[in-house]
Amino acid sequence: MNNKKLANKLDQFLEIHQFKDYCPNGLQIEGKAEIKKIITGVTACQALIDVACAEDADAILVHHGFFWKGEAQEITGMKYKRIKSLLDKEINLYAYHLPLDVHPELGNNAELARLLGITDRRPLEPWDKRSVGRVGKFAQAISPADLAERIESVLARKPLHIDGGKKEIKSIAWCTGGGQDYINIAAEQGIDAFISGEVSERTVHIAREMGIHFYAAGHHATERYGVKALGEWLQGEFDCDVTFVDIDNPV
Repeated sequence: MNNKKLANKLDQFLEIHQFKDYCPNGLQIEGKAEIKKIITGVTACQALIDVACAEDADAILVHHGFFWKGEAQEITGMKYKRIKSLLDKEINLYAYHLPLDVHPELGNNAELARLLGITDRRPLEPWDKRSVGRVGKFAQAISPADLAERIESVLARKPLHIDGGKKEIKSIAWCTGGGQDYINIAAEQGIDAFISGEVSERTVHIAREMGIHFYAAGHHATERYGVKALGEWLQGEFDCDVTFVDIDNPV
């Protein structure tokens, strides 16, 4: 398939025009025009780029790409090495940040909910259909300890659990990655527990004082599954070879 047509297809499918993001969504680095082999991963780090180069891939599709708001604009050091590796091999780089978090079918939040058995999903901020935070429920109430075990089993990573005091969890809110500050909105709505990827010092006090269980399950671990699902969707839509590569990241 053509690299520009692929960008247009992904842009439309993920509705990138709906978002004000911290980075450009879509084709970030242009490479060869014809794409047959795609490597997907969470972040466009050097290790993932090296795999793509070794595999003679035509494109990389990630959640975390380049050119973040507020970062230095100079292309030097680590950024230079990454971009040079892509340009030398004419590898296209596609990145989708918030649009991939929010997508109702294949997004990071949707995939995490599917894996954990969360149903009746809706925006955590009811006034914003594009709210990154989500809320839902479990079919049956679960104990805080059992939820921690379920998260560890699904993500292969032990979560940090801050006890909010409630003995059972029925309602649940979540936001993958660095969405820990959505805990305030969840607590104000009386939701039993909140899951995110990261934790801040203040999050611990909020959970304890507002009576909501909090689970930090890992930024990388909670955001593996959206880009993987998107790649599988692409493989089904087009005649192309798509491989997900999980570069280990304990954070």
